[in-house]
Amino acid sequence: MPELPEVETVARGLREVLAGRRVLSVRLGKTDFIDDPAVLEQDLPGGTFARIRRLGKYLLLDLEPRKTSAEETSLLIHLGMTGKISVCPPETPVELHTHVFLALDDGRELRYNDVRRFGRMALLANGGHERVLGGLGVEPLEVSEAEFRTRIQARKSRIKAVLLNQSVLRGIGNIYADESLWRAKIHPEKIGARLQDNELRRLHRAVQHILQEAIRLRGSSISDYVDLDGGRGEFQQKHRAYQHDGKKCFRCRTIIRRIIVAGRSTHFCPQCQPAPPKPRKPRKLAKQRSRKRVLQSRRKAKR
Repeated sequence: MPELPEVETVARGLREVLAGRRVLSVRLGKTDFIDDPAVLEQDLPGGTFARIRRLGKYLLLDLEPRKTSAEETSLLIHLGMTGKISVCPPETPVELHTHVFLALDDGRELRYNDVRRFGRMALLANGGHERVLGGLGVEPLEVSEAEFRTRIQARKSRIKAVLLNQSVLRGIGNIYADESLWRAKIHPEKIGARLQDNELRRLHRAVQHILQEAIRLRGSSISDYVDLDGGRGEFQQKHRAYQHDGKKCFRCRTIIRRIIVAGRSTHFCPQCQPAPPKPRKPRKLAKQRSRKRVLQSRRKAKR
């Protein structure tokens, strides 16, 4: 799924070609990923794009208020797993699975293509994006070290799960969580609330460095992601942990391992990212279990 750097790359591309462009008409194919297709078809034509923003993994295409209405309207887009946006001449051959066509006043079309249709599109009025996205956490590229520490230490979940939690930090997904933890030398199963200040300092720096570098290289093209012009990102060439299981660690040459954390494949170096100590069993419970094993052994011996 496209994460913060990939969506930011698309947003920057859209800012260059969409600002000031007016929508002449809307044509739709399959619409099961659109909140209200009729509203999109009826209310989007005539709208002019004023600015393009990214909130976490979401794109917000804000429209200028119309003369007949003071409503603030935004086109919200989530790329899901396979969503792609392009702006091209109308005579450009249409790719299979292209479901949205916006005719623009400069003669081009904005097209939305989504093979699996796990994305989302909605036309939201009167600040509706606040109702939809109000639960998102802070922007990881802007969060201070102090707030980062406070948010992480408030969580008793494993740190990989915390980084994936969009209500804590918005925009980080599986790729950049693995890469940030590898860079910070933190095991993905460590509990967020138990991280030391020096670990949190390293992780804060790692998250911001990784995201900034990934944006500079236009994201990671692992599967379907391409930018607005159909170009692939290059940050996958800089991956040091994600999907490197079975390969040697770039730092210490130990073999990268893969485990499941928070239901997601997770990649780490067992040498550079030492596992947290396992919690000790209460003495009383340990004695009870030991006694139970002895009794079971005696019963088996009598048989």
